[in-house]
Amino acid sequence: MAAIEFDGVAKRFGSVRALEDLSLSVEAGEVFGFLGPNGAGKSTTIDILLDYVRPTAGSVRVFGADAQRETRAVHERVGVLPDAYHTYDHLTARQHLAFAVEARDADERPLALLDRVGLAYEADRPVEGFSKGMTQRLVLAMALVGEPDLLVLDEPTTGLDPNGAREMRAVIRAERDRGATVFFSSHILEQVEAVCDRVGILSGGELVAVDSIEELREAVGAGTTLTATVDRVPTDLDRVRALEGVFAVSADGTTLTVSCTERAKKPALDALEAAGASIEGFETEETPLEELFAAYTGEA
Repeated sequence: MAAIEFDGVAKRFGSVRALEDLSLSVEAGEVFGFLGPNGAGKSTTIDILLDYVRPTAGSVRVFGADAQRETRAVHERVGVLPDAYHTYDHLTARQHLAFAVEARDADERPLALLDRVGLAYEADRPVEGFSKGMTQRLVLAMALVGEPDLLVLDEPTTGLDPNGAREMRAVIRAERDRGATVFFSSHILEQVEAVCDRVGILSGGELVAVDSIEELREAVGAGTTLTATVDRVPTDLDRVRALEGVFAVSADGTTLTVSCTERAKKPALDALEAAGASIEGFETEETPLEELFAAYTGEA
């Protein structure tokens, strides 16, 4: 079942095109990363999903409910960490969570939610003294109230230190394991690679790619670099070059470099041994996600 379905969604602000013919399906239970350079239309997409902004054309459904006509039903199943959020300086973290629990008619304990995001020790401190990262984690805890079926996170790791980013990833994984769907936008690519099942790349208001990161790498020939040290270089490397998923093979002394897909690594090693080489050691290095992102958005 699809958790989110965008069908031909377009949005214009006067003469400015923010989105054009966005069609995308996010399956229930998956962690979906939404990538794109600044101004690509990521926040506009989320605003339309939550009915904060109405599309110029097209429709959005969340668990089968029309996001524009059945907004209340949608919001009852969604927890949101927005890019722009507001907290009340004079209230404590515990009071913020108590308010969210009451508003959702939920039965969670505020302290338990704060503990999940690493803020239990700050439960009774007014939030006016919180850093940006602490406030980000507080709003995440509020988004978790009621065990929503869908978490929508807009730039969730911005402002977090490494410990906070690690806790954020742990929460995302735990929510996926619970069965929730997670949809989040980000420009911090290593965070996306660490937790996402699939990603979509938006550029200039258009969806230019949707797939797992591994498949996106393969689609642009930007897979894995396999470096193997051998006792001798086989005279016949064509059997390696002929393998499906192998893009290039080169030799430098007794070091062989194979550019290939993730799936082709083991067949490439097997082919080297079959050609008469004894493999003394090897290592692999994936193409950085930044290079992959640049290939799809034209920002190389």
